[in-house]
Amino acid sequence: MTTKIYDVVQVGYGPVSQALALMLGRQGRSVAICERWKTRYPLPRAVCIDHELYRVLAANGMARALPDISHAGPLYQWFNAEWKELLVIDWSCESISGGPEVNFVHQPTLEEALDAAVAAQPSVDTYLGWEAVSVEQDGELAHVTVRDIDSSAMRRLSARYVIGCDGANSLIRTAIGGDREDRGFEADWLVIDVKLKEGVTIETLGIPAAGQYCNPVRPTTIVPAGVRNGTLFRRWEFMRLPGEAIEDLERESRVWELLEPWAGPDDVELVRHKVYNFRSLMAERWRDHRLLIVGDAAHVMPPFMGQGMCSGIRDAWNLAWKLALILDGKADDRLLNTYQCERLPHVSQLIDMSIYLGKIICIPDAAAAAERDRAFLSGTAPPPPAFPHLTAGLLHRKSDGALNEGAGLLAPHVTVRRRGVIGRFDDVVGLGFVVIAREGDPVKLLDGSLISTLARLPTHYVALQDPSSAQFIEDLDARLAPFMAAQGWEVMIVRPDFYVYGGAAHASGLRGLVTDLLHDLTDAGFAVPATLTLPQHTGKNHKARSI
Repeated sequence: MTTKIYDVVQVGYGPVSQALALMLGRQGRSVAICERWKTRYPLPRAVCIDHELYRVLAANGMARALPDISHAGPLYQWFNAEWKELLVIDWSCESISGGPEVNFVHQPTLEEALDAAVAAQPSVDTYLGWEAVSVEQDGELAHVTVRDIDSSAMRRLSARYVIGCDGANSLIRTAIGGDREDRGFEADWLVIDVKLKEGVTIETLGIPAAGQYCNPVRPTTIVPAGVRNGTLFRRWEFMRLPGEAIEDLERESRVWELLEPWAGPDDVELVRHKVYNFRSLMAERWRDHRLLIVGDAAHVMPPFMGQGMCSGIRDAWNLAWKLALILDGKADDRLLNTYQCERLPHVSQLIDMSIYLGKIICIPDAAAAAERDRAFLSGTAPPPPAFPHLTAGLLHRKSDGALNEGAGLLAPHVTVRRRGVIGRFDDVVGLGFVVIAREGDPVKLLDGSLISTLARLPTHYVALQDPSSAQFIEDLDARLAPFMAAQGWEVMIVRPDFYVYGGAAHASGLRGLVTDLLHDLTDAGFAVPATLTLPQHTGKNHKARSI
């Protein structure tokens, strides 16, 4: 039995768990990871990360590795059986985070890089080959009992928090309790990953760079699957039709029959093939006191938006900055009450988007497919839901509780210059809360007590147009000030996870904006010094009080 008490025990060691361990390890937190498998799963599942998660991983020490293990996404085209374009999503366009909207990755290579980064964190212990068999909690700690898969030896891992990163059949979700909402989408698809042989390209194969072939005879997905050591990987997915047996689809001879219109043994080498059941599920409860869940343990979605792994890493990033405040003793665990309320609506909208796209392609009936084609080709089909932003939790609100315009948007990421140093905003300015002023010095707009309190978060300051200010940075991409102007803001506050808390139309409004943030954080468990009396909360008309 181990007597060490960790800050966090993570159950499972997929890419979401790796990302979370890296985030916590870089904070210096003591983390134990238990995983029943001794080696990483060697085959790809997820194939892409969007711009937001690229930024998150880069901010957590992966900036040098990512360019070598990812490549920009292309146009994502949806065709009918006659190859007429029904829908297109431009994954190659410039994103608010800089770079393309989507980058494709070879998941095993990404996991290798993440694992190496986690291994470099001295405060993180990994227990590979140890399966979590039970979990319990008391008033002080949570405890996971793990079993060595070789010797059956038992060990108990104790921590202030246990986070289930253990997939759709999560032990931790079961311990938390609650149902799972089934959003009604289910389909079986045969997933085939291949390596392109030397000299073979998508041009020679005559396939789209990334596409959905919405042919009712055989709905088919064709997308990149990343690059490893210069070798290109591709993925085909074929929908299982009514009456087809899974065992028949998984026969290698059948795999080659399905690939035959696209590629043959002279073109590609099979890496793996397996039928997967695509579902849309949402856990009812993501937390019970010291137990939490992230990723597939909390939500499962169809793959058509490429958002499954991305959503899990967003969960981890949301938790990481809140756990930092709690583990440093600056907030109590009421702050974790904001986790599910912020993440669930965001994930729910992504599930809706994925289902919307899935319903376009998962049509094996010719008449229904023809009706779909007419709707899209005539422009009468409903548009896909908008990509979500934050709509709940720690965001600036009006007196009636409605969000202030712009609160919850993802803030731009730009290249900046500060005192001769050029770099990405997160590297130059630092991680944490960021107060940004279009004109003037934001520090001079606040009194000493507010600045002292913000320092506990921590908080950084940026002046965009005042070269005389110590906070001045030059936005070399010229995107921050226009973003603020579009919201009608002179000042704004950005949260540690890069979402905007809120903004104010005049520089003089910064004091009220900061006061509202501190009120909201205090309501969520942040400890404001007893010596500070907060002014009235401008958004919710709270009375002035001494905290």
